[in-house]
Amino acid sequence: MKWLCALIAPLLLANLTAAERTFRNPINPSADPWMGYSNGEYHLATTQGNCVRLWSAGTIAGLKDARPIMIWERGKGVWAPEFHYLQGRKGKRWYCYFTKTDGADERHRIFVMESKSTSIKGPYGPPVQLMTDPKDEFYAIDGHAFEAGGKQYFLWAGHPGHRLFISRMRDPMHLEGERVMIPASGFGCDEVREGPYVIAHSGWIFLTYSACDTGKPDYKVGYLWADAKSDPMKVASWTQADEPLLSRADGNKVYGPGHHAFFKSPDGREDWIVYHGKTTAEYTYKGRSTRAQKLAWDEKGFPEKVVPLALDAEITVPSGERR
Repeated sequence: MKWLCALIAPLLLANLTAAERTFRNPINPSADPWMGYSNGEYHLATTQGNCVRLWSAGTIAGLKDARPIMIWERGKGVWAPEFHYLQGRKGKRWYCYFTKTDGADERHRIFVMESKSTSIKGPYGPPVQLMTDPKDEFYAIDGHAFEAGGKQYFLWAGHPGHRLFISRMRDPMHLEGERVMIPASGFGCDEVREGPYVIAHSGWIFLTYSACDTGKPDYKVGYLWADAKSDPMKVASWTQADEPLLSRADGNKVYGPGHHAFFKSPDGREDWIVYHGKTTAEYTYKGRSTRAQKLAWDEKGFPEKVVPLALDAEITVPSGERR
């Protein structure tokens, strides 16, 4: 009997230790995060200004000390890279969408790079502009690709009005047809709708987005929802949620939380949100850092309101995370 106890005890201890493991935010000192999990690692990208970098680590805490991989460099105004594994002309590939300019802010446009293999770490082909309007007239940032009903769609923030737009995709590197503006509430803030990101759950699709100026403490995340069987290109398919999903938490000293993404836990059982926030209520773009926490769902299959956690909070690691 002693041999059985000796065999089981380390296993029980290992499970207990894993269950109690925690991390603290922030996990990256920069803003506009995207995060995913594949091939046994978390992958994180944030706005770097002149390049696209990717951090990878086997644990969420390990992202803080991971050495980034340079995906692409020598750019100007490089913002908000996202990576998506999509069906392309050569089979499944990773596609990196990001924003850059040739100098002036109004010349910000969205570009895409295709991986040359099935590894998110690349290498990637050269950036190709994604034409969000046929005459290349309008500012376009924060590109996001998603799939619904077996079709590929693309969302972004653009002019006129700095609002949300959607288009069908012919393939991961080309849009087709007319773009459609999706009206979205600013919850009392008129100037910006940006950072769109889609998450699907329980037969619904949720178009989440950031509203307000990101320098303000009231920068926040809202969402619209639609039946997963509906046509996301039709404005009538979308219903506006009355309250923000994520907003300032003065008691936790978190201000301006937004420009977010979602990712799965290593075992696929949990959904998590990653976003940037800051610790000051002043109007400033400085001090935004990347934070992550678990996303919960209600009995109807809708996301529960996310209260951003204080930086001294101990957060239990995502389920299925290994040492």
